[in-house]
Amino acid sequence: MDDKSALLRSLKIEREPLKPASTPMPRWLLALPVLALLLGLAWWTLRGDTAIAIHTTTARLVGGPGAAPASVLDASGYVVARRQATVSSKLTGKVMELMIEEGSRVQEGQILARIDDTNIRTQLELARSQLDAARAQLTEVQVQLAEAERNLRRTRELAERKLVSQAALDTAQAEVDSQRARLRSTQLNVTVAERGVAVQAQQLEDAIVRAPFTGVITVKNAQPGEMISPLSAGGAGTRTGIGTLVDMESLEVEVDVNENFINRVQDGQQAETTLNAYPDWKIPSTVIAVIPT
Repeated sequence: MDDKSALLRSLKIEREPLKPASTPMPRWLLALPVLALLLGLAWWTLRGDTAIAIHTTTARLVGGPGAAPASVLDASGYVVARRQATVSSKLTGKVMELMIEEGSRVQEGQILARIDDTNIRTQLELARSQLDAARAQLTEVQVQLAEAERNLRRTRELAERKLVSQAALDTAQAEVDSQRARLRSTQLNVTVAERGVAVQAQQLEDAIVRAPFTGVITVKNAQPGEMISPLSAGGAGTRTGIGTLVDMESLEVEVDVNENFINRVQDGQQAETTLNAYPDWKIPSTVIAVIPT
C-alpha cells in the first residue's frame, strides 16, 4: 500500500499560482498618433508663406548634340528625271547623218541628226521660181497700169476739148480699172508664192533634228540609213525617234508609300535621301508632291 501511495504521489502535477490579469490600455491613448498626424497636416496646409515647388522639364530626343530627329517614314524608290523626251523629226524621212551617242551631253538647239532633204530642196527651188515669176508678173502689171493711167489722162483732156468721143474716154477708164484689178490679183499671187517658199524653207529646217533642251542622251534608237517618223506611219521598220534626252537638272526621287502610311507624308515636308551607290552621302530633300495613285 505504501508503494502504491508513493507511486500515485509521483504522478501528481504541480500547478503554479495564477498571475493577476493586466490592466487594459485606455482608448484615448490609441487616438493620440492619429490626432497628431491630423494636426500636422492642418498646420502645413494653413501656412501662407510656403508653396510646393514643382520642377518641369522638356522631353527631348535621346542623342548627342546635333542628333537627327527620329524618322517618320522609311521608304525605297528610284531616281528619275522629271524632264525627258524622245527626240524625233517633224517629218518622215531617212536618217542621213546622226551626231549623238549614248552618254553625249548636248545643248539646247544643238544639231543631233539630219534627215534626207533632197525632195524638200527641190520643192523649195520650185517655190522660189514661182515667187520670181509672180514678182515679174507684178512688175509687168504695174507698168501696164501706169501706161493705162497716162492714156486715161490724155483721153480725158481731149474729151474736155471735144476732140474724142465719150466712148474713147470710157474705153480708157475701163483699161485702167482692168489693170488695177490685175494688180491686186498679181499682188495676192506674190503673197501666196512667198508663203509657199516659207513653207518649204520650214520643211527644210524640220529635216534637221535639234535638241529641245540641254541634257544627256541616255538611249540611241536610230542609225544612219533608217527611216524615222514622228507618227510611226511606215510600219515596224520605221523608228519613232533617234534617241532619248534627259535633263539631269530635273532629277527627283519617286517613292512608293503604302496606303497605311500615306498620312505621314505632306507637301513641302523635309526628307533625307541616301543613294545605294553613295551610302555616306545624305542628300537634303523636300516632298514635291503626293500623287494618290
